[in-house]
Amino acid sequence: MNAKDVRHLPGRPKTDKLDAVWLCKVAERQMLRPSFVPPPQIRQRRDLTRYRAGLVAARTAEKQRAGKLLEDACVKLSAVVADIFGVSGRDMLAALAAGERDPRALAQLARRSMRGKIAVLEEAFTGHFTSHHAFLLRTMMRRVDAISADIAKLGKRIAAQAAPLAGAAARPDEIPGINLASAYVMLAEIGTGMTRFPTAGHLASQSRLAPGISESAAKKKGNGSTGHGNAYLASVLGNAAAAAGKTDTFLGQKYRRIARRRGSKRAIVALGRSILVIAWHLLSDPETRFYDLGPGYHAARIDPERRKHTHIRELEALGYPSPSTPPHEHLTPSPAPPDATARR
Repeated sequence: MNAKDVRHLPGRPKTDKLDAVWLCKVAERQMLRPSFVPPPQIRQRRDLTRYRAGLVAARTAEKQRAGKLLEDACVKLSAVVADIFGVSGRDMLAALAAGERDPRALAQLARRSMRGKIAVLEEAFTGHFTSHHAFLLRTMMRRVDAISADIAKLGKRIAAQAAPLAGAAARPDEIPGINLASAYVMLAEIGTGMTRFPTAGHLASQSRLAPGISESAAKKKGNGSTGHGNAYLASVLGNAAAAAGKTDTFLGQKYRRIARRRGSKRAIVALGRSILVIAWHLLSDPETRFYDLGPGYHAARIDPERRKHTHIRELEALGYPSPSTPPHEHLTPSPAPPDATARR
């Protein structure tokens, strides 16, 4: 039963007992749309992937607490090392927690490319790290290690259950921005069979990646928000959209084209919906293959005269004269108009 549909039906009583009777009546008359209930295999994979995402978030929060603890002790390790829990950073944190306070000795624990920052590391470790900070840091490091061990166990369990899905996961893996790990999470959220979604629009609407419509008396209300949907699927699609937006592909050009007009956040939502639509087509038909249209797909379909006038207007806005002026006047741009405040 879809709770959102129930809320908009008229005649709802105010008591719990009458409310239960009313819900039974509207369900018998087929006035409600059924909710999407995945089969047990998908629910089990979903439990594993969602729990792993929660553990990763908890580990990240613990690492952030450790960084804040170092800042409280005036140890500016995060200003020099990108990841304080990396190979070099972890050795330095372990030495700090064990009682080492000499900045030179701590800086000598740097490895590989970090060896070129020893002088900066010595300055970063010149702080006020006390036994109180060492106790908290040891506790946080134990928490990070324990969570990392649990994440590794979950990863093996997910890999074992995802083995039968290797063929299905390889289909979304063709899309730019999607890797096998994110493909497994996507399949755990939407399943492998697309028969429950008649069209790609149904899947996008169920995932809340379609713009909301609120209109009354020919007046549009609201900001077209997508609403609250599957947060785990939205997270995977958002990360994939951010990665695809940096590529020289059709999706990357689409992200840059929308971001210029509407902003990066709306562009990520739009690109995430496009990725989900592509995944629906790939999973619906085994014969379908992903084909990149290329970054120049939209530009090639714009009228050349329109593109020419657009570029001319952009040049004129920068202060350059129109191409209809004599050639010798094209050597330098026309002077910028005086400031309005200066005229006053």
